[in-house]
Amino acid sequence: MADTASVRVTDHFYLARQPILGRDQHLFAYELLFRHADEPAVDVTDQAAATAAVISHASQLGMQHVLGGRLAFLNVDEIVLMSDFIRFLPPDKVILEILETVKATPRLIDRVVELKKNGFRFALDDVVCDAGDVRQLKSLVDVIKVDIKATGRERLPQLVKSLRGEGQKLLAEKVETPEEAELCMRLGFDYFQGYYFARPSVLTGQKIAPSELALLHLIELIGSNADKQEIESSAGEEPQIRANLLRLLNSPMVEHRGKIESLSQALETLGPRQLGRWLQILLYSKPGAPVDLHSPLLLTAAARGKRMELMMERLRPKDQAAIASAFTVGILSLMDAMFSMSIAEVLGNLDLPDEVRDALLERKGDLGTMLRIVETIEIDHFRTDEFGQLLRKVGLTPADLTEIEIEAITWSDELALAA
Repeated sequence: MADTASVRVTDHFYLARQPILGRDQHLFAYELLFRHADEPAVDVTDQAAATAAVISHASQLGMQHVLGGRLAFLNVDEIVLMSDFIRFLPPDKVILEILETVKATPRLIDRVVELKKNGFRFALDDVVCDAGDVRQLKSLVDVIKVDIKATGRERLPQLVKSLRGEGQKLLAEKVETPEEAELCMRLGFDYFQGYYFARPSVLTGQKIAPSELALLHLIELIGSNADKQEIESSAGEEPQIRANLLRLLNSPMVEHRGKIESLSQALETLGPRQLGRWLQILLYSKPGAPVDLHSPLLLTAAARGKRMELMMERLRPKDQAAIASAFTVGILSLMDAMFSMSIAEVLGNLDLPDEVRDALLERKGDLGTMLRIVETIEIDHFRTDEFGQLLRKVGLTPADLTEIEIEAITWSDELALAA
């Protein structure tokens, strides 16, 4: 009966994850989230209970695929903490995030102490004050997550001062702008959660660097089926592009025989579509520098591309051009943040199919709807009824999304490990 319930839950909830960065702005962990895709309002405690059912079911697929290669924060309520569900989780891979609705009863405190003896670590979620249940639990946890939106800028410095203790790390959550990230950095937060790193800061007069233009030109050449000599000649003008690309192509991420030593060999071995995919990923490397495969912006863009590719594979499994276009839309959707200019200006340097441009500029067509879906997965708050409508519009279910997300998690983690 437990397995039947698990399958039923996954028909209504989908899996997502949000990046948590350290002070070096590299990935530290992910928060795993299980969200309802249809009902207008679902109590957060119900979602925590769903966590138990979904993870229990997903454990059959292999827990490493659900958690990924990174440390995972996982929402838990009193029901989950007291249940045998906890045994499914590897203590060294998760931080149990105690929801703000949980009361610090003697029974619950005893359970936290017991689990800590078994190697589990804990975080407090959505903290906005240093009182009540927070005060009773904070000495037992490893991380305190502060909701900076609900706290407000005026109260934030004093709250940080009162929460700072021996051994506890502070995490700023709902950080949505570079300005908020800078404030939290100054206040001494250890970790940061939110998509401030993917928010474009459009700068007047910003220009694309020559090496970036060269990469864009190379992507166009491959997309237009240019001859190998022209491709090699274009890549030869920017040795760092060649070095970054060969590094990726000779990683375990790319399945092929032997070592790839040139772009013409890569083109012959992989074909233009596969080669174009890796060049698109390189757009998120800094000009003239080795590609940073731990960059949260690169990994977020790559995960978007992979999710959209997997969606299109389900909807049009035989349409390779549509599958490639889906990956391209996902990858390019964060170009404004990378180049600090509008997406329209970035696209002015690329000759792309109309359906790709329409999706990126106006969220039109199936590709535009799919991009709205992957963007919605990333945000903290959204209208679930509208999200359910988006899924139905393209013919996907929440269960489809959970399977897609697990595969995308595995793929993006492998990409980071290729560093």
